[in-house]
Amino acid sequence: MTTNPGHVAALAGLSGMTPHRLRLILRHHGPVEGLDAARGRRPFHPMVTRSLATGNAEVREAMRRSAQRCRPDALGAWCSELGVGVTIVGDDDYPSLLANDLRPPAALFFLGDLTALSARRVGIIGTRNATTSGRMTARDLGAALASEGVAVVSGLARGIDGAAHVGALSADGGAGPVAVVGNGLDAAYPKQHSELWAAVARRGLVVSEWPPGTPPEPFRFPLRNRILAALCEVLVVVESRERGGSLITATEALHRSVEVMAVPGSPRSRAAAGTNQLLRDGAAPVTAIADVFMALGLDHRRSLPLPFDSRPLPVGVDARVLEACAEVARSLDEIASQLSLTVAESAMSLARLERDGWLLEAGGWFETAGSRVG
Repeated sequence: MTTNPGHVAALAGLSGMTPHRLRLILRHHGPVEGLDAARGRRPFHPMVTRSLATGNAEVREAMRRSAQRCRPDALGAWCSELGVGVTIVGDDDYPSLLANDLRPPAALFFLGDLTALSARRVGIIGTRNATTSGRMTARDLGAALASEGVAVVSGLARGIDGAAHVGALSADGGAGPVAVVGNGLDAAYPKQHSELWAAVARRGLVVSEWPPGTPPEPFRFPLRNRILAALCEVLVVVESRERGGSLITATEALHRSVEVMAVPGSPRSRAAAGTNQLLRDGAAPVTAIADVFMALGLDHRRSLPLPFDSRPLPVGVDARVLEACAEVARSLDEIASQLSLTVAESAMSLARLERDGWLLEAGGWFETAGSRVG
């Protein structure tokens, strides 16, 4: 575990901080050094400087002022008081499932035990405005999976998510559930799930990429969904409207080669519009718990202790471009000149590699993704 949880929390909570910027900072600086640079006491690495240069000057100044005001020791003490652990990319306890993700969170704040991720894992998600039948289905699936040692991964939201975790907790001696949330771990959201949050943390794990004190603002939940998808081996959508977070999570899962399944619903029910669309698009149907166990049994890629890399392997031009960026950050023009490519070919290759999680971009410069700071 990182030895500077307060500094990580301080960096993650700075005004104007984004997951991408935090990832760049912690890639090139330790937490203490990164916070010193944010305060203006030392220079940032050029890639971080380029990232900041693309933003508004007022945002950069607000970040500097918030860095000067923050008290990392107090934040570290608060995390300790709350029982919140912190891990960053490169730490021994950082989940291997996320280490090679398309967009791994630079830091994870957690309540409970990270070893809950060592179990087989099935995501159960769906609409907050669930039907009674949908909630019962989610609860039954959660209980059946947990009783067989499978961790139920969900978002602790109202409706399907909460019902799935209630079901998982009802299995005596079953696998601990895993929750991924979109706010700081100092306060349960929604408030009516306070007891459920505490129970999931006691039996399993609650994780967030946001430090304590972060409010549940709407933009954080689509970001949360990529982490939820990355932690699953199979994702089951019980009920979903034609738009919403469940379909975002399903898309994120498909980008990571995670099998997406859906519970069929009545064409007259709006709560089934999204799941029926997933089925039309090729998702496997869930008509009984045996369908989920079958899917889980056929795919063991993410069940191994070694990191699983879901990124598509670069070939051809993309492999050459990635190799060129391996030692030092490159610009579009440098790639085109060095590899004798057209600007259009270079731009398309760089875009593909960034989309697939192989490259990080800052101010028009590209470097390979991954952690460089131990």
